[in-house]
Amino acid sequence: MTRLVLGCIADDFTGASDLANNLVRAGMRVVQTIGVPLEPLAAEVDAVVVALKSRTLPTYEAVAQSLDALHWLLAQGAQQIYFKYCSTFDSTAQGNIGPVTEALMDALEGAPGADFTIATPAFPDNQRTVFKGHLFVGDVLLNESGMQNHPLTPMMDANLVRVLQAQCQRKVGLIDYKVVAQGEAAISARIAELRSQGVGIAIVDAVSNDDLLRLGPALKSMPLVTAGSGVAIGLPANFGLAPSSTASTLPPAKGLQAVVSGSCSLATNRQVRAFMDAGHPALALDPLALMADQLAGIDPAAQALAWAAPHLKNGPVLIYSSADPEAVKAVQAQLGVQAAGALVEHTLAAIARGLVALGVRQLLVAGGETSGACVQALGISQLQIGPQIDPGVPWCHAQSAAAPGEGLHLTLKSGNFGVDEFFTKAFKVWA
Repeated sequence: MTRLVLGCIADDFTGASDLANNLVRAGMRVVQTIGVPLEPLAAEVDAVVVALKSRTLPTYEAVAQSLDALHWLLAQGAQQIYFKYCSTFDSTAQGNIGPVTEALMDALEGAPGADFTIATPAFPDNQRTVFKGHLFVGDVLLNESGMQNHPLTPMMDANLVRVLQAQCQRKVGLIDYKVVAQGEAAISARIAELRSQGVGIAIVDAVSNDDLLRLGPALKSMPLVTAGSGVAIGLPANFGLAPSSTASTLPPAKGLQAVVSGSCSLATNRQVRAFMDAGHPALALDPLALMADQLAGIDPAAQALAWAAPHLKNGPVLIYSSADPEAVKAVQAQLGVQAAGALVEHTLAAIARGLVALGVRQLLVAGGETSGACVQALGISQLQIGPQIDPGVPWCHAQSAAAPGEGLHLTLKSGNFGVDEFFTKAFKVWA
């Protein structure tokens, strides 16, 4: 077994595969685990990504789970820890990005350099850039991108220094684009300067992949790195690794194809429309109708599966609860934010398990919370990371309790990622 060099903690399942995808493309052999493993690492890999479903948990639970993951990764010999969050910095006013970051720093206190870390969700390949400490999605500020309407973590401020400072006890500073453009020596000098000013965490500007590659060498001796998945492209070289196509090899794909979508992002809503415009069958789930069925003793998952069964033999099908922001708010007003989300997640997870029972072996899941619920319902404990479909979204391969003895190809897509034709494009990777 090779030594584990990078141990990663991701705050949701799609974010975990997003990070793993970038590490694989940069030459690392990666396994993604679903939750903290109970056993020691047995695979020959360079990096492990522990996928948690902690982004929207109460802060104390998110911290506890993250510390459990940290202790397991350290026990496997991880030389550097990477805390991964969303490229849109999804969080509430209380966290969980800041509290988890500080808890990890406290736990690593004895390691040289653990008194300081960086934070940047920059992912230029997916049009997430940070300039003067402000996060842009494409050409607009974060709070004008649609993220201000997120049903669970609405982002109302693009100033990341201000957002993170509200969540942290430590002082938050900035390493701006002028410093990053000068490379490793200038970045390291700025880190030393910020340390002398009592700063413990620094937002880092990055408007291109070149910025992230310049940042990478300056992070070589940092015990803890916190970021979106973009920073990952600059880290494998610190361990002497280079891009290799063999790192993303998966078994051949087979079986029926389906999409399950719970994301309400603008990107996913466009993908749903494009899938239907292409003539593929799609079934919409109405949360209010789900609640009515539940009260009447009707199983909405069984109804959806009965609809899907005759269509599957003709190509991919889509079952979705995605909706525009006003429709989401109307449902939340009647059911409550948490109750509405839990109802949809539970139903879609049951549908995903039922689809696999019907013979689906290529399953695409859209939405972070939905992905977490589906993976758990499918009894998946580990994912092997394969080829990229779009930036931040790879195909994976796993063994599922819903299909004993058979492999399942799975994609966990962040709601904001992917081109409009993503739902059809994904299956063409195997064509």
